[in-house]
Amino acid sequence: MSRVEVISAQVPIECENVRSEPTLVRSQEDFFGSTAEISVNGFPSTSPSIPLSVNDLHNTCEDVHIPHMPPLLRGHAELHLRNGVMRASRLSAMHEPDAEKAFFVADLSYVYKQHERWKRCLPAIEPFYAVKCNPDPYVLRVLAALGTGFDCASNNEISRVLDLGIVDPSRIIFANPCKALSFIRNAAKAGVEMMTFDNVDELHKIARSHPRAKLVVRILTDDSKSLCALGTKFGAPLVTVPGLLSTARRLNLSVIGISFHVGSGCFDTSAFADAVAHARTAFDMGKEAGYDFTLLDVGGGFEDATFEASARILSEAIEHYFPNRESIRIIAEPGRFYVSNAFHLAGNIIARRAPLDEGKREAPVPSDEDSKTPRVMYYINDGVYGSFNCILFDHQIVHPHVLSMGGSFHVPSTEPLRPCSVWGPTCDSIDCVCPLTQLPTSLSVGDWLVFENMGAYTVCAASQFNGFEVSNVIYTSGGGAGSLEVRRILSDFSTASGGSDFEIGGGAG
Repeated sequence: MSRVEVISAQVPIECENVRSEPTLVRSQEDFFGSTAEISVNGFPSTSPSIPLSVNDLHNTCEDVHIPHMPPLLRGHAELHLRNGVMRASRLSAMHEPDAEKAFFVADLSYVYKQHERWKRCLPAIEPFYAVKCNPDPYVLRVLAALGTGFDCASNNEISRVLDLGIVDPSRIIFANPCKALSFIRNAAKAGVEMMTFDNVDELHKIARSHPRAKLVVRILTDDSKSLCALGTKFGAPLVTVPGLLSTARRLNLSVIGISFHVGSGCFDTSAFADAVAHARTAFDMGKEAGYDFTLLDVGGGFEDATFEASARILSEAIEHYFPNRESIRIIAEPGRFYVSNAFHLAGNIIARRAPLDEGKREAPVPSDEDSKTPRVMYYINDGVYGSFNCILFDHQIVHPHVLSMGGSFHVPSTEPLRPCSVWGPTCDSIDCVCPLTQLPTSLSVGDWLVFENMGAYTVCAASQFNGFEVSNVIYTSGGGAGSLEVRRILSDFSTASGGSDFEIGGGAG
């Protein structure tokens, strides 16, 4: 039988708190055997040269048991992407329906490391995680155990957080300025008092349904340089704030502060300074209306790539405009910052369209005129109606990488790249994942692509259009820094919550 070449992992497989003393493998090459004892259908060889199976490896470690939750594995995401491919290949050989289904790998240690990064850069600002970004049950548990607050926009999101069992309602802000009347009533029953508003009608609804609410005025700021501008829908212009405060006073409502949002996915770091300046003006308006504000909510929009720069500018602006802030609590609503890079998506090539000569080694090199014309169309089993809805709703541009090719995890560096396109599985022509990207034209049906940075606004908004199921999630606590801490806090969380849990579906949300 022919063999599959397996590239050595770039990171070791780590396993802490080993109960017994077996000889553990330390690299993926050692794990599979130095002679790459893998059959073409993805099965590990039964050769004695393989010391442990993947399950054996994880069984040597202390496990975290959370009822009704998927298993929490160990090891780097790369290991589990490859293991998922091999499992799919094995199921395919057994003629299992939907054996090659796309899947996520979520590395929870990344969420933990992002929280540590937040505390280093913005120690005086409390993060209230934006649940809508990714309401994954493991993500919520990790963040709840780390002590974050939560930005909720609906009854369902509030219930998800409170059902965790260890989150006090005071750690929730109902940050939807335009809420259904029944939602306001239910928030009152749940003990959630902090909520935003930006219009007079909202004040009248709150006065009738939740008169004890602690209100936050959402002001309008410049979000023109963000991926998702929110100002077209939410935010009170500064000129309207005095009137809103006057109405709140007349209705005997408590207004405790100001919030703003520079837009989701903000790459203009100066937007934070401008927004804080507007907030200072609104604080002064509150003083004139008889309110002594104690809360500043600086919203979301924090991008991984520009986080340190944004944090520095935001901190400087707060220092400048709020030099005396002993009585002011400052919170934020980060979402994608915590989860975007924590999730990876593996998709299987289920079909391809190409010229008859494409994919051959002697295929002609395209001319300059053809550099923007896809040579091959690849079809994968997840698309814009599924996990890649982030392309339509979140204005994301995704980049595929080859995960496996010809039954191997090794793609030679000499493999030429050509302009290609990647499409989703549905019958709709707008289901285009990548209109133009560089990939080998010799990829075949059955090969796998991987997409990084797939944790924000992806599976949480996925549909089952055309009968395609939402992609499942494989969870790992990681294999490096933060792995032990993630497992410890989840274990402590499970004990503190008394086993509280809620059912989950096929994916992260």
